[in-house]
Formats: sequence, structure tokens, C-alpha cells
Amino acid sequence: MESSSGEAEAEAEAEVKGSSYTYWVREGVVDAAPLPLPRKLSNDEVAAIHQNTNNALGSVWNGAGTWEEKNLSSWANARIKELLACLPSLEFTTGKAQICQVSKCAGDAFVVTVRNKKRFGYTYQLTLKFKGEWQVQGEAKEINGHMQIPEFSFGELDDLQVDVQMSEDKDVGEEDKMRIAQDLKIFLQPIRGKLLQFEDEIKYR
Repeated sequence: MESSSGEAEAEAEAEVKGSSYTYWVREGVVDAAPLPLPRKLSNDEVAAIHQNTNNALGSVWNGAGTWEEKNLSSWANARIKELLACLPSLEFTTGKAQICQVSKCAGDAFVVTVRNKKRFGYTYQLTLKFKGEWQVQGEAKEINGHMQIPEFSFGELDDLQVDVQMSEDKDVGEEDKMRIAQDLKIFLQPIRGKLLQFEDEIKYR
């Protein structure tokens, strides 16, 4: 009986030793589990990592393409002013005018990355200073003022509008002011063209 019990205990101990994968660590024992050894990546592995990084949208840390918002206002403000400063002067039936300054460019622009897709947006208000010369009561008269473009946003440039404010001049009657304001609205077409260019450029920021 004792022999049979001893053999059973020996078999159980051998089975535990053969099948166990747990390292029992006592204090002071440093070689219980082997540490992973550093391995130099192959050229193909390095290239694959770079490829995956380049294909991802957003920052390097945001490889999964989850929510990320980037402020583009500083670039957008400067770029809008730069584009509108290149507007050509226009001639009308009884006069001519040009945009001489972007006196107000207020708003913000941004790009949001959501689920590895980019979404762009901006909202702006503009005030453009103009100067020109019109025939008023048979003589050429210099006219100055501002064109205000109310709030406009990404994808809404077809609805662009302009409000004209002219400097006070007692020699210019209301009928002439209405005619001059109507002439200045022709600037909407080249302004819209520049802002469409801005919308195309923001997609690559």
C-alpha cells in the first residue's frame, strides 16, 4: 500500500512539473522570467511603419484617426487678406474703383479629423476699403468708402452679399449713391473667386 501511495505522489509531482507554465518567484530571485531581447527592425518593417503613418490622417499620435481638431485661423486670416489684396480694379459705365485695403478680417477656421476623415470649416466677416471715381452731375468725383461682407461659411459662397457704405459727401445725391453701390456689387464675382481658391487651399492644411 505504501509503495502504491508513493508512486502516485511521484506521478502527480512529475505531471505538475511537466505541464506547469507559471514562474513562481521568490524575493531575491532575478532569473525567474526571461526579459524580451531588443531586436533590430528590418528595412521592410521600417518601410511598413512609415507607410502606415503617412496614410493616417491627423497627428502621429492619433494613428487611429479619432477626434482631433486643428485651429487654422492664423493661417486663414493671413491667406484671405493676401488673396483679396490681388483683386484687380474694375471699370463701370460711369466710373472705376479698386479695393485698396482689407480693413477687417474676423473669424476662425479649423479642420476636424473624425474616424480618419477630415472635415473643414470656417466662418468669417470682411470689410474692404475701396476708392474710385464716378461721373456725378457731369463731373468726375472721387468716392471712398467700405464694402462689408456679412458672415459667410464653408460651402456657402454662392450666397455672398455685400453692403456698401460711402463716405459722407453732400455733393452726391441718394440716386447717385444707389447707382455707385450697384456698380460696386460687381466686385462680388472676383471676391467669390478668391474665396473659392481659399476653400480649395484649406483642404490641404
